[in-house]
Amino acid sequence: MTKTIPGKIAWIDTIADEQAGPALKRSLDNARTPSGTVDNVMRVHSLRPHTMDGHVALYRSVLHNDANTLPPWLAETIGSYVCVLNDCTYSYHNHWSNARHLIEDERRALEIEKALLADDPEAAFSGAELAMLRYTRKLTLRPGAMEAADVAAMRNAGVSDSDILEVNQVISYFCYVHRLLNGLGVTTAGDVIGYYEQAPPSGELDS
Repeated sequence: MTKTIPGKIAWIDTIADEQAGPALKRSLDNARTPSGTVDNVMRVHSLRPHTMDGHVALYRSVLHNDANTLPPWLAETIGSYVCVLNDCTYSYHNHWSNARHLIEDERRALEIEKALLADDPEAAFSGAELAMLRYTRKLTLRPGAMEAADVAAMRNAGVSDSDILEVNQVISYFCYVHRLLNGLGVTTAGDVIGYYEQAPPSGELDS
């Protein structure tokens, strides 16, 4: 019988690595981070490896594809704002760590983090970046209220349609992930926090 690990990283069982069958082993290897680990956000899929494969493909296409033109720091910042709005501590710890590393300016990073945690992007952003974050807030919290004017506001601020699509995909990806993480009670137990090993510790979300 396949050995599972009840209650260690989530509210559902997960399959221990040493008990993984060929399909799960392939999926785990495909999901490994640059540090060689598999984060719990991926490991929680172990009972259905094909959904892990889909998650990895979506994650990499949205945040780690060279064809994307949205600056990586901004994509991670938008994702971190979605984490705040959805109250997803797991995802915030990881992705604000990434954003902070990519911003490469500790003072600016602290200014941005303060604004995000206060749900006050106007305190740290203007122009195109602020338009993107306003779109982020509305799409995350009130998807049924979206209208063409929300996209037009970004376009009028100088955001290209290709970058508008990327912003939309970042928001949509994070909303999916937060429902996975919060809905299954996934913890960071054993995880390496952040994509970049050298990134400083992330901030905290109020529980």
